[in-house]
Amino acid sequence: MTDRRLAIAAWESLFRAQHEVMAEISRDFDDDDLSGAEYDVLLTVTRCAEHTARLRDVTANMLISQPSVSRLVDRMVARGLVSKCPDPQDGRGAILRATEKGASAFRRVATVHGRTIAERMSVLTDEELAQLEQLTARLRGV
Repeated sequence: MTDRRLAIAAWESLFRAQHEVMAEISRDFDDDDLSGAEYDVLLTVTRCAEHTARLRDVTANMLISQPSVSRLVDRMVARGLVSKCPDPQDGRGAILRATEKGASAFRRVATVHGRTIAERMSVLTDEELAQLEQLTARLRGV
C-alpha cells in the first residue's frame, strides 16, 4: 500500500507545479490574438495529416467540455482559423481543417511557446524529463 501522506504530498506538489508552470507559460498568449484554447485546437489539428482532424478527436484531446469545444470551434470558424464540414463517415460528426491563417497563427505562437516551455522545463535534466513524462503517463493510465 502506498504511504498516504507521501501520496498526498506528491499530489499537492504536482498540482502546485502544474499551476505555477501553466501560469508562466500561458503568458505567451497575453499579447497575441490567438487564445490558449484556440492554440490547443490548432495543435491537435495541425499534427494530423493534411492539417485535418475529426471534431471528436479534438474534443477528446481538450480539457474542456464538448459543448465548450463546439462553441470554441464555431468562433474559430468565424475567425477563419479552421474550416468545418460534415464527417462523411459519421453523420453526427464534423471534420476540422486548419486554414492557412490558422496554421500560420499556430506556427507564430508555437515558436515562442515552445521556447518558453523548454526554458521553464530546463531546471530538469533530460533524464528527469523522460522520467517525468513516464510518470505522468502512468498517472493518466496511458
